[in-house]
Amino acid sequence: MSSTDVLGRTEGGDLRLAGLTKRFGAFTAVDSLDLTIPQGSFFALLGASGCGKTTTLRMVSGLEDPTAGQIFLGDQDVTDAKPYRRPVNTVFQNYALFPHLDIFENVAFGLRRRGFKSVKPQVETMLELVELGHLAKRKPTQLSGGQQQRIALARALINQPQVLLLDEPLGALDLKLRRQMQIELKRIQTEVGLTFVHVTHDQEEAMTMADTIAVMNQGRIEQLGSPAELYENPATTFVANFLGQSNLIPGTVETATDDVVTVSAYGRRLTLDAGRCRSVSGKVILGVRPEKVQLAAAEADVPSGRNVLSGTVSDTSFIGVSTQYLVKLPSGEELSVFEQNTGREIQRPGAEVFVYWDPSQGFGLDGDQDIEAGAALDEEGAA
Repeated sequence: MSSTDVLGRTEGGDLRLAGLTKRFGAFTAVDSLDLTIPQGSFFALLGASGCGKTTTLRMVSGLEDPTAGQIFLGDQDVTDAKPYRRPVNTVFQNYALFPHLDIFENVAFGLRRRGFKSVKPQVETMLELVELGHLAKRKPTQLSGGQQQRIALARALINQPQVLLLDEPLGALDLKLRRQMQIELKRIQTEVGLTFVHVTHDQEEAMTMADTIAVMNQGRIEQLGSPAELYENPATTFVANFLGQSNLIPGTVETATDDVVTVSAYGRRLTLDAGRCRSVSGKVILGVRPEKVQLAAAEADVPSGRNVLSGTVSDTSFIGVSTQYLVKLPSGEELSVFEQNTGREIQRPGAEVFVYWDPSQGFGLDGDQDIEAGAALDEEGAA
């Protein structure tokens, strides 16, 4: 049964992509994508340049025709519908505001185009939502980047779409403003309750705002889940490397029980929870995030039951909230360690140390994967 939301719009169901494919000649940009985006969710398509995320967005908006597959909004098949016939609006990185119109008229534009005579109540409601009612008479050039982005959002929302598409919306803002706008966008999405589909290459941006993230790679979804799920339990080396940083250690499974997997790596026996290991025989890649790893000057200082490797500090970077270390193992590989600055003595390059972590904090991946996948991708741009 449909209901009416705070925009006065009849809610229309989930956004569903079924076998959605887009080819440009011999190149497959989006490869048979099956995806359901729940109504009212804040959903992020995350990936590096060329992964297919913006092409997917353009097919949903109607700006690009699929080679194959279907797009559904609730029970409605909109695959072949013209862009203006779809209950979808897009907010772009460049805002696309009209410089000759004041803010009020920019927001009112969509309603006037559709023949609405009285627009004042709706425009004022939208300007109040984005907290910029006091700037209604200004021109876009008199606003900051963040304010312009909020006006672009208000202009899109006033058309009462079922789905709002956000194409790298914060990419033109500086870091501090971008972080403020992440919080602002999430507040607005929560308040209006409609479906936001956000395309970005910025992992922090996706994790800050989205309920669910789809990590895309070469036109396919590599993994789908909540930010915490993807970060704590990556399914592939690509996700482990692309979403944050990971220490990935190649090894061989020695024993496996229902509870614990024991791995031989770098001449040591390391363990992890069986429920966090995707491979329980043969080659395995043991992963642990840098902030889960700690340093000790002597092995005797390591708490019992921890995984331990020895090495030498090769680099120390003090960045305020934490000190970031690179520790070179005897085999030549380097591990990253992020330690919070709690007053402990900072280890200098050349110091002999032991790195250790709680086995419950590690994860295990299929050892046949490329251990470097996703580690050195170009994060700029969108495709």
